Amino acid sequence: MATISPLITAQELLELSASKIILVDARAGANTFENYQKEHLKGARFVDLNRDLANIPENPANGGRHPLPSPEEFAETLSVLGISPADHVVVYDDKNGSNFAARFWWMMRAIGHEKIQVLNGGYQAAIQASFPTNSGIETFEKTVYPLQEWKLALADIEEVEKARKNDQNIVIDVRDKNRYDGLTEPLDLIAGHIPGAVNVPLTENLDKNGLFKSTDELAAKYKAVIGDKKSENTIVHCGSGVTACHTLLAMDYAGLPIPKLYVGSWSEWSRNDREMALKENQ
Repeated sequence: MATISPLITAQELLELSASKIILVDARAGANTFENYQKEHLKGARFVDLNRDLANIPENPANGGRHPLPSPEEFAETLSVLGISPADHVVVYDDKNGSNFAARFWWMMRAIGHEKIQVLNGGYQAAIQASFPTNSGIETFEKTVYPLQEWKLALADIEEVEKARKNDQNIVIDVRDKNRYDGLTEPLDLIAGHIPGAVNVPLTENLDKNGLFKSTDELAAKYKAVIGDKKSENTIVHCGSGVTACHTLLAMDYAGLPIPKLYVGSWSEWSRNDREMALKENQ
């Protein structure tokens, strides 16, 4: 159990001493490093999804588009970022945590790092709160982050296959409804969803201002979705195991146990010889 909230507001971030936190920039999109160099929150260190938060396979059928790196590789990334186990780390992106900040948060929590928070509202919220910015590349000393292992629960494709057919389990798909319904698929080869999975779009975690809903609202929402299912019988996935972490973050924020993450997600499932719910089968 983490000792602090998984979310931090821009105002709370402003009030923290810069010397007591490590900021991590995990913004998404094209030319991320160039954009970071142009402008980022002052002191922030840069991470890249493909390089630092995933181990991209030649064939996404083997683990999906964004499989996790090994714990050893992630420990090396944290060492390069100058992060130690006792550090208070705050990560942000420009999509309210729905892109890469929540993935970084999950990976940190999964190796047992307790003082890790996602900036609620992301980069835009910090700018609106007049948080100082910088350009170029920040300088800092490297560390040696001790070797860890993944301590949060993961599910593989075989476990998902069994879970989707078992009424004691629930498989949650956090992609938007059009992707779930097979009406559109911008990233993977086939449009549709894992049969038996229920659709709870991650956008429902946010209010009209793009901030996470209250803990009470989120708790009520996910208790209604999960019912009497145990956390170890709950599996959450998305397209490639990245945005699913947004829902895991929301559930943790709501005070609920963190379910299992299926990292391979639809990108792996749809590239293997598995049953699929497609548009024509709806």
